Amino acid sequence: MVAKDSPDSKRPASNVSPGLRIASIILRALFIACLMVLTLRVSMPQNETFWTVYDSPGDVVRLVLGLAVCVWLVVQLFQTPRDGYQSRIWLYVGIFAVPFAVVCLIAVW
Repeated sequence: MVAKDSPDSKRPASNVSPGLRIASIILRALFIACLMVLTLRVSMPQNETFWTVYDSPGDVVRLVLGLAVCVWLVVQLFQTPRDGYQSRIWLYVGIFAVPFAVVCLIAVW
């Protein structure tokens, strides 16, 4: 007998339509990419050049935290929604979140 949560148990067939799955993956990827660019832009040093980051400790902390968040976002970028519920959530959220993220990116730039 195989336990319900064991790695040997088979997952039920996904009842997600291919269109819904593709749309949710694209919207999720666009949202995460916008967040990554926004994070990179905000975490850049406040001085004029990148090489003067060590002039102030605040710039170093901002840069390190920004790079850590970007690494986490890259990891999240390659994880896809696993079931129909997650795909529908990302479709609904992505329809509103992607344009908002693009507007924020334009405003910050």
